[in-house]
Amino acid sequence: MNATRRLVLAAPALLLRPPAAWASPEAMAQALRGFTGGAAVQAGRVAMDISPLVENGNTVPLSVIVDSPMTEADHVRAIAVFNERNPQPHVITVRLGPRSGRAILATHIRLATSQTLLAVAQLSDGSFWSDRAQVVVTLAACVEG
Repeated sequence: MNATRRLVLAAPALLLRPPAAWASPEAMAQALRGFTGGAAVQAGRVAMDISPLVENGNTVPLSVIVDSPMTEADHVRAIAVFNERNPQPHVITVRLGPRSGRAILATHIRLATSQTLLAVAQLSDGSFWSDRAQVVVTLAACVEG
């Protein structure tokens, strides 16, 4: 069998395999370390609102609310969202300040498959707080290849 024929026979199999570039729990942990600088992340003060069962991963509503008075002395500096199974583990980072009013992030994201999402807030005192959510996706999105 010549090389051209092998390539033609193998091409459909290459198109059907899942992308090798998908994130993993380890990639998510590395992206999280990049955001926190390796600082400890505590659970609490952050509430992520996302449906636990998503029919279509192409547009998934997501909101993150952080419990903060948003004063000059005590406010949220940033909110970041991470995932473990999309092509990129770092979904979004939003920078805030005391004049932002409320520490809320509301957006739509794409989800490649069922996975864990992590929302992390950086507060003005240097602490990091988080919330996790497990999401089951029935129709996948984010397929790159």
